[in-house]
Amino acid sequence: MPLESQFSNSPYIRFFSQLRIEDIPLVGGKNASLGEMYQSLVPQGVPVPNGFAITAEAYRTVLKENNLWEKLHQILDPLDPENTQDLQSRGAQARELVYNAKLPETLYQEMVLAYQTLTEEFGSNFSLAVRSSATAEDLPTASFAGQQDTYLNISGLSAYVDACKHCFASLFTDRAIHYRMDQGFDHFEVALSVGVQLMVRSDLASSGVMFTVDTESGFEDVVLITGAYGLGENVVQGAVDPDEFFVHKPTFKKGYRSVLKRHLGTKKIKMVYAMDSNLRAPIKNVPTSHHEQKVFCVSDSEVLQLAEYAMKIEDFYSKKADMHRPMDIEWAKDGLTGQLFIVQARPETVVSQKQGNILKTYTLSDNRPEPVVVGRAVGGRVASGKARVIHSVEFLHEFQAGEVLISDMTTPDWEPVMKKAAALVTNRGGRTCHAAIIARELGIPAVVGTGQATDRIETGTHITVSCAEGDEGRVYDKDIPFTVNDVDLGELPMPKTKVKMNLGNPEQAFLVNQIPNDGVGLARMEFIISNSIQIHPQALLNPEKVPDEADRKQIAQMTEDFDSGAEFFVHKLAEGIASIAAGFYPKEVILRLSDFKTNEYATLIGGQAFEAQEENPMIGFRGASRYNDPEYRASFALECEAVKRVRERVGLDNVIIMIPFCRRVEEAKLVIENLAMNGLVRGQNGLQVYMMVEIPNNVLLMDEFSEYFDGFSIGTNDLTQLVLGVDRDSQKVAFEYDERDAGVKKMVLMAIEGAKRNHKPIGICGQAPSDYPEFAEFLVQAGIDSISLNPDSVLTTLPVILAMEQKRDA
Repeated sequence: MPLESQFSNSPYIRFFSQLRIEDIPLVGGKNASLGEMYQSLVPQGVPVPNGFAITAEAYRTVLKENNLWEKLHQILDPLDPENTQDLQSRGAQARELVYNAKLPETLYQEMVLAYQTLTEEFGSNFSLAVRSSATAEDLPTASFAGQQDTYLNISGLSAYVDACKHCFASLFTDRAIHYRMDQGFDHFEVALSVGVQLMVRSDLASSGVMFTVDTESGFEDVVLITGAYGLGENVVQGAVDPDEFFVHKPTFKKGYRSVLKRHLGTKKIKMVYAMDSNLRAPIKNVPTSHHEQKVFCVSDSEVLQLAEYAMKIEDFYSKKADMHRPMDIEWAKDGLTGQLFIVQARPETVVSQKQGNILKTYTLSDNRPEPVVVGRAVGGRVASGKARVIHSVEFLHEFQAGEVLISDMTTPDWEPVMKKAAALVTNRGGRTCHAAIIARELGIPAVVGTGQATDRIETGTHITVSCAEGDEGRVYDKDIPFTVNDVDLGELPMPKTKVKMNLGNPEQAFLVNQIPNDGVGLARMEFIISNSIQIHPQALLNPEKVPDEADRKQIAQMTEDFDSGAEFFVHKLAEGIASIAAGFYPKEVILRLSDFKTNEYATLIGGQAFEAQEENPMIGFRGASRYNDPEYRASFALECEAVKRVRERVGLDNVIIMIPFCRRVEEAKLVIENLAMNGLVRGQNGLQVYMMVEIPNNVLLMDEFSEYFDGFSIGTNDLTQLVLGVDRDSQKVAFEYDERDAGVKKMVLMAIEGAKRNHKPIGICGQAPSDYPEFAEFLVQAGIDSISLNPDSVLTTLPVILAMEQKRDA
């Protein structure tokens, strides 16, 4: 610090210890933020590598003393930004002019002195990251991500000076010129500062990007962390498919330490130091090993440490701005010391700038083929258009407005054509890469990290890009019809009757929670098992009993990264449950334990070896009878363990267990005992256990069942078939199936009265109120406590419930 103090009055050099966020006009957003963190957050335990900024005043002095202002005007004033070739030509002229400018002697001497100060402080064996920091960069309303140049692993005085000159010139990269014109910034009002920071040896470890908000849905209660091996530029640029991690902020702040969910990226390359270091090639990409590709680049404990840093940074900047401020943060792990560092932080500029209360939902037609490629979904939208495969920047002029851009990856140089694209599809990249960030800014869908889009899609093919089917983005090789619905999330009054949601897909939880709701009335465990796990639990516990060799091989491949098949099942199931519970926390999430029928279980991998063929699976081996069966008991224990992890490790105690298809009171008693044997003790740590009311015996014996359960939920689908004696899988008698039948409604009314009599909450989670508004009216009149609807039915049913309540209470 004493050595750095000599620059306190310098117009050209400021060390991070001398900078605050208010210094953006002097050193740009990136450097001002580094200075603020170095001064305010390092004392709070957030490690930031030291360094200094060469000020915007230094840049202006270079231009002034070399008489470059008028020359730059002559080059840039006639520019047509939509003419790619004109942009490339004029940009090159401007960069050459600035790079070749002589550094004023006073500035040069101060730059040398600053470098020597670092040498005295840290020894001579270090390298630098030299980054551009424009005075209009990293603002809350515009990201300018990657518009100027960065140089890594810069060693020696001459290489450092040369890198700084290249940074000054990079204010006039083609992409920066075009971006400024798009954003309405004057080229000559924006200046450039250079950040000079000690390199973290992440070339020997890993690095990445994290956001304090879910970048797809805008959900604010999570930290999203991405990472890959080597230097972080690959993650930023989208050159790799990175690992992804989510951490739930509210439970973390309560003291729970658990990763919410993970995605293993392929991470096929890593950026490392080049041995013969020079300015243009001090780094290189090398292939990662098979082992590196199959394991996560950081441990869970490191993920949690990064999440803690991210929350401290967000809290600090939010307090300083006097408003919630989601952050976009770059991190790096030092391979020599194992320490984690924060190397950049800026305001997140896409989700946080969304205006209004309109939620757009996209729905594809059901009749669609298998996707030609899949990857990570970005943008939550759907678009169709003619494909244009572009292999390198030299061919960008071929791109036509409205086409779908297909490429290996994108860099900021591609932005002039990206803004004309209907959608983006790349071979490489993750949800925080350059292509993803720009797609979000432009409001178009992108599928990144497909691995083979440029090989499997041909220019001229009509394709549909879908990012509306969960985390997996899909590209179809035809035009597929889709609908767009605008959901107004304005100030809607909520009725006294609780309105909950039916939800199966965990990937929807962070988005649909924006629709007015009182929690989840039915979270379907089967969806997670059939989509994320796909293997029969008994086949995971006893793979040797699976007769089909192909099934055994597939099970082995899918579980190879886990200690056992059991751990695979528990891990995947717990992540799915936790995603739903986190999306609605702290509201109640009623989780129905698995309710597959034998014919449905048999379709899982290895399932036919363990499932009998039943004539009528609808009333066969399912629900509570399965949980209590000695042969299935070990599989039931896996479900219980997953629920325990979610409630006790992640801290999501808003999860309520619900038992389906419980025929007799004796069966209820036994299932409660089995839950307790597996560590889920009713009443312990606030655990509630509900029962589905879907069998006439449940209604007739509500008083007796109430002894074992804390609440009830009416399942009209099964209750209707059993009251009317209709097999709901039979086409022949389908016309007889109607939840509005007087007998069904009488059973529903009896169930509500029975629950009220025993002071137990009762809701409904069947399909009827989603399909028939008049049925919802009947339920309100009957005094039901909650109605659980499909997400797309909530807003249409809310006015019906409100009107009926007003009529009832008049």
